[in-house]
Amino acid sequence: MKLWVSALLMAWFGVLSCVQAEFFTSIGHMTDLIYAEKELVQSLKEYILVEEAKLSKIKSWANKMEALTSKSAADAEGYLAHPVNAYKLVKRLNTDWPALEDLVLQDSAAGFIANLSVQRQFFPTDEDEIGAAKALMRLQDTYRLDPGTISRGELPGTKYQAMLSVDDCFGMGRSAYNEGDYYHTVLWMEQVLKQLDAGEEATTTKSQVLDYLSYAVFQLGDLHRALELTRRLLSLDPSHERAGGNLRYFEQLLEEEREKTLSNQTEAELATPEGIYERPVDYLPERDIYESLCRGEGVKLTPRRQKRLFCRYHHGNRAPQLLIAPFKEEDEWDSPHIVRYYDVMSDEEIERIKEIAKPKLARATVRDPKTGVLTVASYRVSKSSWLEEDDDPVVARVNRRMQHITGLTVKTAELLQVANYGVGGQYEPHFDFSRRPFDSGLKTEGNRLATFLNYMSDVEAGGATVFPDLGAAIWPKKGTAVFWYNLLRSGEGDYRTRHAACPVLVGCKWGECLKG
Repeated sequence: MKLWVSALLMAWFGVLSCVQAEFFTSIGHMTDLIYAEKELVQSLKEYILVEEAKLSKIKSWANKMEALTSKSAADAEGYLAHPVNAYKLVKRLNTDWPALEDLVLQDSAAGFIANLSVQRQFFPTDEDEIGAAKALMRLQDTYRLDPGTISRGELPGTKYQAMLSVDDCFGMGRSAYNEGDYYHTVLWMEQVLKQLDAGEEATTTKSQVLDYLSYAVFQLGDLHRALELTRRLLSLDPSHERAGGNLRYFEQLLEEEREKTLSNQTEAELATPEGIYERPVDYLPERDIYESLCRGEGVKLTPRRQKRLFCRYHHGNRAPQLLIAPFKEEDEWDSPHIVRYYDVMSDEEIERIKEIAKPKLARATVRDPKTGVLTVASYRVSKSSWLEEDDDPVVARVNRRMQHITGLTVKTAELLQVANYGVGGQYEPHFDFSRRPFDSGLKTEGNRLATFLNYMSDVEAGGATVFPDLGAAIWPKKGTAVFWYNLLRSGEGDYRTRHAACPVLVGCKWGECLKG
């Protein structure tokens, strides 16, 4: 039998030298980017001070020479009639001006460039920027946030003010465009236009925005609007070659559309409503239910069901430790039975587990349903590491405590897995038990019997654990743990336990898993 244990922790930390890119998948690793950037700012300020000191010397020399040459040029022969002036002129041109040249050519940027070069090998990549942009779009869709709300930073539970500039929004739209996501391209490019029209300064121009936007709406089937936007682009930049070609192409397509004679359909019926675009249907059949539960909508906790839920003290299987100090147990769901325990781990234990896990974090993987090979996937955005009981006494102590609570042995358990969710971190609906014949561990070790989920920090917004088939949503509470069985008494998987970790809207989340 196997015991699957998960814990959601909250932290901001990482070690750059241990990072294997994909910063966007782990808030813990992104924390060190903050410190790296701070160090670069300090290095840049030191470079500026050196440059300012050098420039001050050059300005002083220039002012001195300006006054001197103004006087000498007014009466060159009279000036040179004085032998001291003649000597000083020769000296200046032979010694002083070359010295100034050396000063100008001094490479005071060498230290800053060297520091920057060292740090750059640990910088985020294009993949990170695209991943972070897609994470914001995921939050936008899941929690029904319009680009304006995100751009203004109006998110629930936020501690710091954060806004997206015109150039930031343009980067969002461009990332979507490069991924072939024209739906989000349109939404973000329209936001760019709104902020430009409001007078916000930016390096991004309306011509650039209209270039992307016109083609994106064309890809969404809105030919009329694509034509209108292209004409606007050409009015701003008549020499834009691509826009000129697109205009002729769009006009040709529109003419062909008008010439079509379809029975009982008028031209007005054929036209696509301008500016109205539906979010594309994706691979997840329960997408709407899943996302509504993440928003706290559609929870099927009826009054009748609620009457069957109780609170009690839990002694486990009368374990001596729990007889003295039982855990508080609360029913979260009746069938399948899901319970929550309180005060499962101390703050000190939480911090220690985070501390020893962070340096080992690497991108979390899933098993390909067709090949059985472990691979990364967009529906699981996190990093994970594995801890042994020998790594620290706290690992063994937490394992024993979970064994006492559940009454399930962890003697044959796999290593403790710790996961850290990144920007918009999530794990879409999945089963904790294996349903695949190529899982060799089933024959020797058995399937995953149960899930034990520790919440080690409150989540400011988002991050719920939801069960789409049940209509259940369980929200993180610091110091609590949630437990349920994944298998029926027959040993078969309980398909009602299909669950998901909702995207983290504000905050960050860690998890620890024990399989045994």
